[in-house]
Amino acid sequence: MNDLDGPNTMKLHFSVFLLVAVLFAGCPHGPPKESGQFRQAELVELVTLDPTIRLDIRYATTNNFLHRPVYAQSRAFLQRPAAEALMRVQRTLNPKGYGVVVFDGYRPWSVTKIFWDSASAEERRVEFVANPRKGSRHNRGCAVDLSLVDLQTGAEVQMPSGYDEFSKRAFPDYAGGTPESRALRDLLRAAMEAEGFAVYPAEWWHFDYKDWRQYRIMDVPFEAIGK
Repeated sequence: MNDLDGPNTMKLHFSVFLLVAVLFAGCPHGPPKESGQFRQAELVELVTLDPTIRLDIRYATTNNFLHRPVYAQSRAFLQRPAAEALMRVQRTLNPKGYGVVVFDGYRPWSVTKIFWDSASAEERRVEFVANPRKGSRHNRGCAVDLSLVDLQTGAEVQMPSGYDEFSKRAFPDYAGGTPESRALRDLLRAAMEAEGFAVYPAEWWHFDYKDWRQYRIMDVPFEAIGK
């Protein structure tokens, strides 16, 4: 028997098969399958509820950690209960001289996959990016990235870190930076928590709405959502 047809070749073929299987297992081609009862999705464009909401959709520009746009349109959506809760946050902050500026809301699953594929091992370990095998709360339309703007000047306020800064300064309990920046970060957090949002442990700007488990992961592009 020729050695090319022998046990060594069979082992090689089996090893290649295992490698290919592992690669495909680690590279999902679509959103994870979910079972159970979910609420009907009702994505609402934020500016339709309050035109004064400031948008700075970084992922529709090159001003993001990927340095390239991944959204075709500069729009922001949330499931209706989360969107209405955010409007109440806006109304709470306005008398204090501040408003919200939204960086991101609902995010299609395919964009989460792009983020994961582009992230470093450390960024994945710390969970600065969501694993597409599990999906993101952004994919459910129940997470929002935002900061504050000064209503008098119209300028975005200074926080302890920049948006999408993958460092310890981004942690919501980071004790560094100026007292003023920490106070503004904490003001945003308190206003959001009062309306049912919870801050993400690694990002002061990321808040998840309390009902996020009730909605499915979605992969609907902005262009397919009616105006």
